[in-house]
Amino acid sequence: MTEPKEFHAARWNEPVVMEMGRPGARGQLFPAPEPEVAAAAGPDPIPAAMRRRDRPVLPEITEFEAQRHYLHLSQMTLGMMGVSLFGTCTMKYNSKTAEFAANRPELAEVHPYQHPDTLQGVLSIIHEFDLILRALSGMDRFVFQAGGGADAAYTMAAVARAYWADRGMLHQRTEMVTSVQAHPCNPATAAAAGFRVVNLPLEENGYPSLEALKAAVSERTALVMINNPDDMGIYNPEIREWVRVARAAGALAFYDHANFNGVMGRLSARELGFDACMFMLHKTFGAPKAGGGPAVGAYGCTEALAPYLPAPLVVEDGRRFRLDHDRPKSCGKVREFWGNVPQVVKAWAWARAMGAEGIRLASDISVVANNYMDKKLGEIPGLQRSHDNIAVRRMEMTRWSLGPLKEETGIGTVDFANRMADYGIDPWWMSHEPWIVPEPFTPEAGELWSKEDIDSWIDVVARIAREARECPEVVRTAPHNQPVAQVRGEVFDDPARWAMTWRAHLRKRGGGASARGAA
Repeated sequence: MTEPKEFHAARWNEPVVMEMGRPGARGQLFPAPEPEVAAAAGPDPIPAAMRRRDRPVLPEITEFEAQRHYLHLSQMTLGMMGVSLFGTCTMKYNSKTAEFAANRPELAEVHPYQHPDTLQGVLSIIHEFDLILRALSGMDRFVFQAGGGADAAYTMAAVARAYWADRGMLHQRTEMVTSVQAHPCNPATAAAAGFRVVNLPLEENGYPSLEALKAAVSERTALVMINNPDDMGIYNPEIREWVRVARAAGALAFYDHANFNGVMGRLSARELGFDACMFMLHKTFGAPKAGGGPAVGAYGCTEALAPYLPAPLVVEDGRRFRLDHDRPKSCGKVREFWGNVPQVVKAWAWARAMGAEGIRLASDISVVANNYMDKKLGEIPGLQRSHDNIAVRRMEMTRWSLGPLKEETGIGTVDFANRMADYGIDPWWMSHEPWIVPEPFTPEAGELWSKEDIDSWIDVVARIAREARECPEVVRTAPHNQPVAQVRGEVFDDPARWAMTWRAHLRKRGGGASARGAA
């Protein structure tokens, strides 16, 4: 192990933008309208009922001051700026090529209400990316309306509801079967769609047994929703038999492909027998995660389920593309329009740049990097791999536990994450709730990070584990090298102090410079 690099974040005594500025400062001066425009508009183009009675409370600052302000804020951003082995939500490089493609006026300046004849370029990209995902999954049709993984899981629940209703069996098919280690969006969205959730516990090999599944499914089962590999990094080798058991009971089978990174190009949902699957474009396909959004959950299904998909669908008609709204069996919309199209374009650009060979290579690198990291983490005292009795190699992520270190030192995973920020390393992802192992963390190297990056990350983990034994108070009170210390949660419990809007801020704390100038 080597000592981590020295690090200290920038710290600016920066006000919020609404408190900045001075009367008369301007970022841009708009020219007077041309005479013919002024003549057409008339001397008073804004009706009296629509005019403001007072000036808007907005900061009056120059363009340079605005740029400098947001630069300072970006320098003080905690997270997503350093090495981020962010498990279960793969962090990939968001290429400038993809950003350039999404920012072109042909996309940035169009509107979904335009006539499809004026949207042929955008529709062709959506259709082409649909075909790419079909090739990776074996499904017959994809839609991109869902706004993320949870939305895609809900799309499955909504499609299943429409499917069984169309057969007059919704009153019978009332249950959804999943695993306790499946992503929480699966049981949550199934419950939101009206299904009763049956959660199977994990067993000695790290996944529910076939016997437990056989006991759970019945003529009441509408669908089975499962992710594989799971967030422990364990691949269920019995997954084909799982699907066979579900189908034998008459149920639909849904593959939550959020953890696709380690198997992309190596298997397909259709090959395993699934009726539908979903991909998270802001994970596997290089679209930016953007701090929780915007996101896309790409949902794909077989031809048998296609009539129930959310409308509209992008359809190729000869050499043209159109939007098919005439879908009488559709489950209805899960979101407006066709989804976050710029994210689809970025994912399309990533897939085109990678190609089939690049995608397979990235999958291999992801698995190799994870197992290299696993071996190195296993050498650090106080850390324990989840299901440590299972000797199989993990896939593109592994859930670890700081349980032994917490028992020895009192330092847990939240303390550890706070201290990581002092070394310029993004605080790690812990785990979905409920925690299946004590004091969890779930790193995932993916194909982005170099061996040197992974080594630097591991060095920081080893350093903090040593600090937990030698100077635990330093870890417990971290971060120290960041622009802010620990967030004091009690502030958010006091409605007399927190303010979600500028108007509430003015009422509770008094106005800023611009507000006083405008007043």
